[in-house]
Amino acid sequence: MTDSSIVKYLIKLKFTIDGVVEKADVVGAIFGQTEGLFGPELDLNELQKNWKIGRIEINLQSKNAKTNGEVIIPASTDISTAALIAAAIESVDKVGPCTAKFELADIEDVRASKRKMIEERAKGILKEWSSKAASEGEEVVKSVSESIKPGRVISYGPEKLPAGPEIYDSEEVILVEGRADVINLMRAGINNTLAIGGAKVPESVIKLSKTKRTIAFLDGDRSGDLISKELQQVANVQKILRAPQGKEVEELTPVEVLEILKKKDNQEPQRSVQHPSQRTQQKNIVKVESKLEGKIREVFPSLKDTLEACIYDETLKELGRIPVSELATSLEGFKGAKHIIFDGIVTQRLIDLSVKNGISTLVGFKVADNVNLPSGLIATTFSSLGLT
Repeated sequence: MTDSSIVKYLIKLKFTIDGVVEKADVVGAIFGQTEGLFGPELDLNELQKNWKIGRIEINLQSKNAKTNGEVIIPASTDISTAALIAAAIESVDKVGPCTAKFELADIEDVRASKRKMIEERAKGILKEWSSKAASEGEEVVKSVSESIKPGRVISYGPEKLPAGPEIYDSEEVILVEGRADVINLMRAGINNTLAIGGAKVPESVIKLSKTKRTIAFLDGDRSGDLISKELQQVANVQKILRAPQGKEVEELTPVEVLEILKKKDNQEPQRSVQHPSQRTQQKNIVKVESKLEGKIREVFPSLKDTLEACIYDETLKELGRIPVSELATSLEGFKGAKHIIFDGIVTQRLIDLSVKNGISTLVGFKVADNVNLPSGLIATTFSSLGLT
């Protein structure tokens, strides 16, 4: 992936698609329809391997049987190459079976933006320094006075959950695991906190997350992992922050607390993955044989959230592991391939491609609606095996 420190341009394109598609479909169309246009030097796969472009980001939303969104590509190429990449993507006219139109919105010079940011930050530093120098003695006295004031933990909801005194007035709430975490954040001046009190998320926390911007700040251990998964399933959490690996929130210094909480304003929102219910998927799910089920369970932890696909032969020998975006162009090269386990959606296009190449099993996070599944091909999901 392109190092963010050497990115020169952000290529931004907007698109409109006559139909409902997923991100993986858009990425597949971009790679597939631009491949070979200008030779290997300007092939998107080659540019990524040589760190000339970074991971392509797709933002989209579907409404009224149309999908709109944008494509963002970080590039460390010269401006001429960036322009050619933009023009090549503009030539993409289909995503799956749907008509599509891509149009360049901007090629942003990251270096110019960075220079402007540095200039503004320098002005801010000078202003802060002048203010501190003028009132240094006053601030020292105030700091000492504030440090000896005891914190006041209050109770929230019918479960009487430990909370900071600003939990009712603040538009944002920071969820932590226990009372000691609430107290530690209050030492750092963070008073809009609420303790969950265990691995099961209380009902009052779920309701609160629907009315306030909600951030989770969890321990860096197994307990934090479990609570993170539970929160993403039952609550509306915008971001999940973690203490360093092996440390608990109550052990952090005020400086460490504030450094981690800075990320809540700089990171993209946490997106909870909503997997379809067993009921809506039942028509596409078929029981797989036990050896294959064992392989699925074995590979799932290392495959989840990677956007990659593992390809196996009839004996479950791994033939390769590739990005999902390369399945359409690379599958023919895997001779004897029979099973595909991947971090993505089973679409009609992938089904048709699998039939053509002799694939007998597809396992993904979701099977798209209204697909035509031919006899002899099994399509199932991780959720049908109780893995999500």
